[in-house]
Amino acid sequence: MQRIVTLWLGLALAVFSAASPARVYYSKQEAMDLAFGKEAAVEMKTLFLTEAQRRAIERLAWVKLESSLYTLYVGRRDGRIVGYAAIETHTVRTKPETLLIVLDANGELKQVEVLAFHEPPEYQPPQRWFARLRDVPLDELRLGAGIDGISGATLSSRAALDSVRKVLALYRVAIAGEGG
Repeated sequence: MQRIVTLWLGLALAVFSAASPARVYYSKQEAMDLAFGKEAAVEMKTLFLTEAQRRAIERLAWVKLESSLYTLYVGRRDGRIVGYAAIETHTVRTKPETLLIVLDANGELKQVEVLAFHEPPEYQPPQRWFARLRDVPLDELRLGAGIDGISGATLSSRAALDSVRKVLALYRVAIAGEGG
């Protein structure tokens, strides 16, 4: 009898796990290694935005900021900054997606990695779509204005673009000191 109960519980867990679309791809430490390499020193930089900075970021990014407090991660090798990274979590439809958005030392988009995606997998933009975002000017990082949408993943791609624009604008205003 105990064997049947154990088998039943194992089967139920397997079915439940297979039905759940949630995927966590990387831990925070793995994300920092992806962003800067294992040999880099990583420090957290907490940003407290002024009202003027908030307005400037919202204007540049075309998004409403939820807070005046943000964290960027700064990667250093041999004492030199090699880049910045942000971990951005947002709701796609009804469930969260977490992205790692990496900028080089000059504030240009270097890479975007999906750290976790809790919507159905077919709604997740592929890595090749994220790779296309590099070298696109901030004002063209919009669906239909320089970026093609993804059939079946429109909400995911729109949410990802909002996060990328926000991080780029955050760098420009709070780190580089433009327009704030």
